[in-house]
Amino acid sequence: MAALTQTPVPVDIFPDGLKTTGQHPPLADHIHPFDKFPKEISGPTLWRAEIYRDQPEKWTHRFTDEEIAELSGAADAFLQNKIPLTGISKSNFPLPNLSHRLEILRRDLIDGKGFILFKGFPVEKWGNHKSAVAYMGLGTYLGYFVSQNSRGHVLGHVKDLGEDSTKIDSVRIYRTNARQYFHADDSDIVGLLCIARALEGGESDIVSSHNVYNVLAKERPDVLKTLTEPIWYFDRKGETSKGQDEYIKTSVMYLERGENARVYTKWDPYYVRSLTRFSDAGIIPPLSSAQLEALEVLEATCNRLSLHMILEVGDIQFVSNSHVLHARTAYTDHAPPAPRRHLMRLWLATPEHEGGWKLPFWDSNEKKRGGIQVDDQPPVAPLDAE
Repeated sequence: MAALTQTPVPVDIFPDGLKTTGQHPPLADHIHPFDKFPKEISGPTLWRAEIYRDQPEKWTHRFTDEEIAELSGAADAFLQNKIPLTGISKSNFPLPNLSHRLEILRRDLIDGKGFILFKGFPVEKWGNHKSAVAYMGLGTYLGYFVSQNSRGHVLGHVKDLGEDSTKIDSVRIYRTNARQYFHADDSDIVGLLCIARALEGGESDIVSSHNVYNVLAKERPDVLKTLTEPIWYFDRKGETSKGQDEYIKTSVMYLERGENARVYTKWDPYYVRSLTRFSDAGIIPPLSSAQLEALEVLEATCNRLSLHMILEVGDIQFVSNSHVLHARTAYTDHAPPAPRRHLMRLWLATPEHEGGWKLPFWDSNEKKRGGIQVDDQPPVAPLDAE
């Protein structure tokens, strides 16, 4: 890895820079007590599932023939130029017409309802390589790719690799077929492109964390208060650079910086429950009874308020991680030789100076904020799980 720090990195391979800023705790000066939080949240980021459940046209968009043709032409040109996938950018993936729709979508993801489902992406016709190019090219109009794991994957693959989902202190659940509880990823936006469906299960649920907040404020303000306190430890599951702690101390809900601060939610119960190796050793406190209850109440409330959707082959789901939590049901794959369930995943950053949320982190204005960065691992974009 030493050579990476000594050799200049070609801009055409990593146009947005080599490193993701990675995981870190919020700045202490920007952690606020519960009485500073709003009594109730309103505005365009708040939505209720019943509004959308019977009106999918409000949150789905089927690609038109013209849009697919534009994506196809840009992907073919990119492939002909033999640029590595990590080098894709707006400048070498022009979408003169679709870009206008994507700009509107980007604003809605960041400041509006925070989700969309695209339909009709021709993955079976294009194959995985061209599909990955077109998908990442689309993503460049929404944010900057950040690394999703210690290997530097900026194109991730949600697939069951047979890893033990009970070993939650070391195994990432997206590499198993287990249920994923409501959570947010370490990026501003997450994208999922369905390449192959499971035999059963693997279905998606999303919920407005601002709706959850309002319901908890009315029904369980004690739980809401617990979620805003900086008493929570989040596991890093060994994905750390030299000298870094194995966990982060933070709150689950916190406020943006500045006036009219919105409530940001960062949550994943697997990363909270997996720290017994440190609490058993007396290094960090165990989860309190109030925290354990908050875990259960938060999950139950999310389930009660959620919007369910099924991703078909060729569907792309984009979700904001700032104010939408997402989950996945457990699944069973088809027997071989049928392909296993496979989603291509993007983690995208939307820095503050380009309209992103004003987060209470040192890197709020960095282009590649968030994600997971281990030492000098460069970005890579594999075409399948590894």
